[in-house]
Amino acid sequence: MRVLLYVGNYKDVEKSGVGMAIRHQKKAMEMVKIPYTTNPNDDYDIVHINTIFPESFLFAKKAKAKGKKVVYHAHSTEEDFRNSFKLSNSMAPAFKQWLRLCYKNADLILTPTPYSKKLLENYDLGKEIVPISNGIDLQFFKSSLEASKRFRKKYGFKENDKVIMSVGLYIERKGILEFLELAKRMPEYKFIWFGYTAPTLTPIKINEAIKNKTDNVYFPGYVDSSELKDAYSGADIYIFPTKEETEGIVLLEALAMKINTIVSDIPVYDEWLMDGYNVYKAKNVDEFEKKIKGIINGKLSSVVEQGYKVAKERDIKKIGYQLKKIYEKVMESNLTKN
Repeated sequence: MRVLLYVGNYKDVEKSGVGMAIRHQKKAMEMVKIPYTTNPNDDYDIVHINTIFPESFLFAKKAKAKGKKVVYHAHSTEEDFRNSFKLSNSMAPAFKQWLRLCYKNADLILTPTPYSKKLLENYDLGKEIVPISNGIDLQFFKSSLEASKRFRKKYGFKENDKVIMSVGLYIERKGILEFLELAKRMPEYKFIWFGYTAPTLTPIKINEAIKNKTDNVYFPGYVDSSELKDAYSGADIYIFPTKEETEGIVLLEALAMKINTIVSDIPVYDEWLMDGYNVYKAKNVDEFEKKIKGIINGKLSSVVEQGYKVAKERDIKKIGYQLKKIYEKVMESNLTKN
């Protein structure tokens, strides 16, 4: 059994969660010794596709015609496409139909969480859908005092500054407007957001909000994993004010780094994250503000050790073994609907 990890148009997703998921899959397969290639001209038995570009769709069709098995990784849904880029809401119904066309090429569909599986079950795909975490590289994401010092020195933060960080594209769905509002309400703290989206792709209100940010907000743009690891080490709190996710790799990174984390109280996190136990949850800006202050003032206890256990359950090597079983199942079975 040999897997083709299809990476066509990789540069277009390299800085996104999908790009990170592809890198995780590579490492997972290497760790558990799954034979794989990224060269579509090599011989293979299964193609694993993560992207929804027309090129990916056509490759899946050709692979099926050649008698190859197709595993499609459903990172995208109509729900998380909304409130993202310009015109995304008006395009969302058409986007859903395109997703259906792509995913229906699969012999089996993977998706990051039971929540995203439930969403996809309403898409009438007629395929088995298996939830599997994107995973987290626990060997890499480890906090250190040296990394903390590097982070604070680079951005000019003092030792006693309280720093709240987040990571994501400049899109409404990720909660960037709420992040900016929190910074405005709490000028005594520093707020830093890693990630970037070109202004031409973002709605006017997002561009205006960023332009008019308060002085305690920092936008370094996209940074690599090493610099992000420094930030997790040096910040006091990670917040994830997202409105919709299929999982959230950056959240797993934060949990692995043992930084107190506050997430939006949304359905994707209902079954595996518990408020006050392994994370804190907030329904709105008021609750985010209250819990940020509660953590910093010591009124809310640390939940980092329990949060780390969540990351540990999704260690990338464990994901590798899960992928191996899935690939073997695909090779052995004629799969249809659950």
